Amino acid sequence: MRIFAIESSCDETAASLVDDGVKEIATVVASSSKIHEQTEGIVPEVAARKQVEYVVPVISEALDKSAKALGLKTIEDVVRGIDAVAVTSGPGLIGSLLVGVEAAKALSLAWGKPLIPVNHLVGHIYGNWLEAEVLPEFPAVVLVVSGGHTDLILMKGHGYFEYLGGTYDDAAGESFDKTARLLGISRYLGGALLSKKAAKCRKNTLSGRLPRPLLHEDNYDFSFSGLKTAVKRLVENEKNKVEVVACEFENAVVDVLVEKTIKAMKEKNVRSVILAGGVSANTQLRSRMKEAAGEVSVFVPPLKYTGDNSAYIASAAYFNQVYKKYEDIQANPSLGVMDKV
Repeated sequence: MRIFAIESSCDETAASLVDDGVKEIATVVASSSKIHEQTEGIVPEVAARKQVEYVVPVISEALDKSAKALGLKTIEDVVRGIDAVAVTSGPGLIGSLLVGVEAAKALSLAWGKPLIPVNHLVGHIYGNWLEAEVLPEFPAVVLVVSGGHTDLILMKGHGYFEYLGGTYDDAAGESFDKTARLLGISRYLGGALLSKKAAKCRKNTLSGRLPRPLLHEDNYDFSFSGLKTAVKRLVENEKNKVEVVACEFENAVVDVLVEKTIKAMKEKNVRSVILAGGVSANTQLRSRMKEAAGEVSVFVPPLKYTGDNSAYIASAAYFNQVYKKYEDIQANPSLGVMDKV
């Protein structure tokens, strides 16, 4: 089954063609991140306006790229082989989501193809099904750690989720970015830069000084706003090298994420552990989760599928095929990982 997918939940506009949920034929991504660096944060109206500008060229380029990859002569030949159109319907920025949703509706109507809405958070999970030599086995514990979400889920099969826990306040990704700003590392999406700074720490002289929120609570929930506040107080009251503070902060976050996930892994007796979302690119999280899981297989997506990407939207659509009439699909910026689209 061949699915053409559109993703526009934040500041990127992307389109992909994917076969059977596992083979990416072509992907094109356009980003307005350079503009948002100047304003030190995403301006929703600016992001949406750029997506209005980008969406048609991105779709056209993705189709052209697909034709070349498939050895076809025309875009029309590509379209004839498409079985369905998929699109991110939420969560995200409402203006950005509308651009993608309306574009997908137009393609569905013009091409006469069925339309599949996809929950973006569920989409993140399916980065683990693309370009994979071995696929995850069920049941699996899934840790979704994207910029604004931290959720722990028991995945019993495709479309069969049980919510285990999530963050009470800041998500792990938010905490990384806000702490990077607090430490003067970066004023815009500095989580990855904070990790690079932490990697330069040769001796963590602050080991154990920052709290590990809810680490020993008998639940699967998270809380990271207090950790950010503890970093602020530490910086205000003591002089420490930035890389040392960054190292201790990263260790604190990873300690909690790993401990809670492994607790769920053992108590739910699962066959796989799956990481998904932007923070799943974190080297410490990947290596320590694999070490802690022992004989249970840990799956991490290729780095290009940790950020916003339309290829995994197509994959999620394939494995969770719920077709809707184009007029029935609405952009929903407030979707949670357990919400149906």
